[in-house]
Amino acid sequence: MKKIVRKSTIPLYATAVVWLLYALLFPLYKVSHFLIAAVAAGIVGVIARGLCKDIVEEVPEAPPEPETTGNEELDKMLAEGRKAIAEMQRLDDSIADEKISAAIVHLQETSEKIFQKVKEEPKKLPQIRKFMNYYLPTTLKLLNAYDRMDAQGVEGANISSTKKGVEGIMDSIVTAFDKQLDSLFGDQALDISTDITVLENMMAREGLSEDPIHKTQAEQAAKAAQAGKQEEPAKPKTMEEELAEGIELEL
Repeated sequence: MKKIVRKSTIPLYATAVVWLLYALLFPLYKVSHFLIAAVAAGIVGVIARGLCKDIVEEVPEAPPEPETTGNEELDKMLAEGRKAIAEMQRLDDSIADEKISAAIVHLQETSEKIFQKVKEEPKKLPQIRKFMNYYLPTTLKLLNAYDRMDAQGVEGANISSTKKGVEGIMDSIVTAFDKQLDSLFGDQALDISTDITVLENMMAREGLSEDPIHKTQAEQAAKAAQAGKQEEPAKPKTMEEELAEGIELEL
C-alpha cells in the first residue's frame, strides 16, 4: 500500500470565515481595515493548522508494468518463468523435508539461469520449448502433489507411495534441469574449443610454446637428422692415399 499525505482544508475555510465575519461586522474601506482583517485571518489560520492534522490515506500501489522485450514469445516465456519461480519458492517454504527442499532450491536457481540465458540470446528460445511445455509444469505438478500429501499429516498407503515416488525421481529431475542449462552453452563451448585449438597451433608454429604433439615431431626430426649424419658415405680416397696404403701392404 502507498501512503499519501493530504493537507487539511479546515485552515483555509477558517481563514475565509474570518474575512467574511470581519466584512459583515467591521468596515472595509481603509487600508488599515484590510491589514487588520488579514492579520486576524492569518492568526486563525495558524491556530487551525496547528489543531488540524494532515490526512494520511493508504491507496494500493499501481502494479508494475509488465517487462517487455519486444518479442511476444520471449515475453510470454519470461512471464511464465516468473510464475514458476514464485511457485517453487512457495513450495520450498511449505515442504519440510530437507532433501526435497534442497532440490527445489537447486531447481529454482537453475531455472533462473535458463531464463536469463534465453533472455540474453532469444534465438535459443526453441531449445527450451519442451522444457517450458512439459518438464517444468510436470515438475511443479509433482511437487504440488507431494506438498498436498505431506500436509495431510498421515502416512497411508497412497500418500506414502506418492511421496516416495516424488522423492525417488527428484535426482533425475535435477539432472534434467542441469542438462537443459548446459545445452544452452553448446555453441559457446564449441567456439571456445576451436579458438583454443587454433591458438595452441599458432603458438607452437611461432615457437612460443611446445605442445606435446609438436614437441614429439621436433624430437623425431632431430633424431632423423642425427641418423642421416651417421650414415653418410665415406669420401673417395685420393691417389696419394691409395699409393700409401699399397706401400704399407707391400712392407
